Parts: sequence; C-alpha cells; structure tokens
Amino acid sequence: MNRTDKAELASALKDKFSKAQVAIFADYKGLTAAQADDLRRALRTHKVEVKVLKNNVARLITKEGEMGDEAKGLMDSVVGPTLVAFAYGDPAAAAKVIHKFAQDNEALKLKDSLMGRKRSDVSGVEELAKLPSKEVLLAKLLGTLNAPITNFAGVLAAVPRSFVTVLSAIEKKKANPQG
Repeated sequence: MNRTDKAELASALKDKFSKAQVAIFADYKGLTAAQADDLRRALRTHKVEVKVLKNNVARLITKEGEMGDEAKGLMDSVVGPTLVAFAYGDPAAAAKVIHKFAQDNEALKLKDSLMGRKRSDVSGVEELAKLPSKEVLLAKLLGTLNAPITNFAGVLAAVPRSFVTVLSAIEKKKANPQG
C-alpha cells in the first residue's frame, strides 16, 4: 500500500470516526471467518459498520491532532490486529452485541474504545452494554415526566369525588332521619 492509498484510507477512517457515536475496538486474533461474518451480520441490524484497523493508518488519522489527545493516545497504543465497530445508531445496542459476542467467543477481546472524542476503557464499554435500550430509557423518561401530571389530575379529581360523597351521605341522612 503506497502513501496516497494510506492517506485516502486514513481520510475515510477519520470520517467514520467523526460520524460514529462510539467506536468499539477489539482484538480479533483467532476469530474464524464464519464467526467474523456472524458478528458483522449481528451488528449490521444496529447501524454498525465493522472495519479492520491497520496500526500505521491509525497513527496517520491522529497525526494532525484533529481528533484530540485521548484519541491520539488510544491510536498510539493500538497493537496487533484490531477490529473497530463504528456505531452510527444506538451506541448501547452496539456495545451489547459486541460484549455478548466477546463472552461467547474467547477469540474476541474488547480493548479501550472511543465514545465521541473521549477514550473509554474496557469496563466503560461493558457498562455501556449493561444500559437499557434507547426505547426503554425513553419510556422511563416519559413515565417520569407523566407522573406529576397524573398525580395532579388525581388530586383534582379527589375534590369533586369527596364533595359527591359528602352530598350522598347528607342525602341518605335526610332520607332516613332516624339513622
């Protein structure tokens, strides 16, 4: 691969890093082609693109410093065969798939990753994988936002209900003066 090819590849990868919500790095040494295809297929449904990162191209990406010091530190520390999953959609869904796949296949080992421009260690990726899905979080948020309104409506409804109960008791007492 000559310099112009490397520069073009570096430019394309820089674009992927800038568009991705999270870039999850993993060591894939020992992974069979069938297993790699299974991982790609599972990730594709979550808007995740998988690429193999060449170490010297990774260093070219951060050479100008546009991606920040944390990304530069991560790229400089990348050694060996590295698979990068660029999550353009829900980052938690991508982390869940990769984390589960890594648990099921010992050949895939998670590495430090990038969340935006911030470096995240392996435990950070695992924590991201443990988060509920985006839909569940939105449902919880809506439930939380809806609770005060629901409680307020219940309080407002209690006043007329109590008034009607008092009127009903007065009516029964007048209908049956001896009770």
